[in-house]
Amino acid sequence: MTVFLNKLQGIKIARVSTVAFFVETQLHAQISNIVQAGAQVTVVASEASLSHEIPSSLYVSIEIPRKIELLKDLSALIKLWLFFRRSNFDIVHSTTPKAGLLCCLAAKLAGVPVRLHTFTGQPWIGLTGVKRFLSKASDKLIARLNTHSYADSNSQKDFIVKSGVASQERISVLGSGSLAGINLDRFDPARFSDTDNRAFKEKLGIPLSASMLLFVGRLCRDKGLAELLAAFQKVIDENADTFLILLGPSETDIEFLVERLTDAVKEKIIMPGFSSEPERFMAVADILLLPSYREGFGTVVIEAAAMGVPAIGTNIYGLADAIVAGETGLLVPVKCVDELAVAIKTLLNDSSMRLEMSRNARERVENEFSSLRMSELVIDEYVDLLSASKRP
Repeated sequence: MTVFLNKLQGIKIARVSTVAFFVETQLHAQISNIVQAGAQVTVVASEASLSHEIPSSLYVSIEIPRKIELLKDLSALIKLWLFFRRSNFDIVHSTTPKAGLLCCLAAKLAGVPVRLHTFTGQPWIGLTGVKRFLSKASDKLIARLNTHSYADSNSQKDFIVKSGVASQERISVLGSGSLAGINLDRFDPARFSDTDNRAFKEKLGIPLSASMLLFVGRLCRDKGLAELLAAFQKVIDENADTFLILLGPSETDIEFLVERLTDAVKEKIIMPGFSSEPERFMAVADILLLPSYREGFGTVVIEAAAMGVPAIGTNIYGLADAIVAGETGLLVPVKCVDELAVAIKTLLNDSSMRLEMSRNARERVENEFSSLRMSELVIDEYVDLLSASKRP
């Protein structure tokens, strides 16, 4: 931990996200390391409080609507501007789309010297017409008004540049990518004994001999849930002793999608809701599934990889960086139910392939995606940008 000591002594930093859930699940370790580097860190999000406090950091609640709500958006912009101006931050660093838009405006108006944003996916990809235009224009404004922006994968950066959202010089990727890396002490399969895993599987109501597929994330269409459920129905036809865990908060009509399935398939689907310990589920999973339409990187993929779980995802920017096809998992076309089902059955039926991918996945995370390494890269980036902001 001494690697961070005093690098940011006395520097005031705001880390802003639309929702606290994002900070708690993705940025907790990184913010803790920034605090250890001597910075005074304030987390800003919409909720009244954080469910899990980050030691030695402050929390401020400013409601930031996720959707376009002009009056609430204007109110949030004014509150952010007043807060930034009053607090005299050296750095404001935003994540998530709406927080990024409001922060780039508020921080610029407040005279914050270093303004940063990390893109984690482009919501306008699945939109059309005016909504697509406005959403893409928002990303362009974020890239233009901030001191610098980051993508959490090289393929996402290339897409952003080719789409005209940001120039090559104004966006970069730290290390091998990912938002904040992985805590290898937390995501370590050795934490859970065989006895622990058997007991947990029994608690879930899954026979010890059964295979377990795992999805972790928001239960919404953009994550490919409709295709995943349709593919699972095909998998059950040949691999009846297989269960699917859908782990995460429900945001859309997931219940409607599940109700359309046969009773035999519904009996094999378990929906525990949100869990602050996804690693507990990963410890008993055979395959992670993420057939998403858009991802900046797919942090859950490398979390599972750290637990020795190979992944099947869609061949899109972001996931194409998180999954090394044929080595740590498999990639399939977007919205292709048949190919997703074939990929799942291939890994379920080839235990030697799964084992090899499991080893490769864990080794890759250890070498490239530790949270300590990513935190050091972020902290060094802060130091360099602060230094540059003071040059005449």
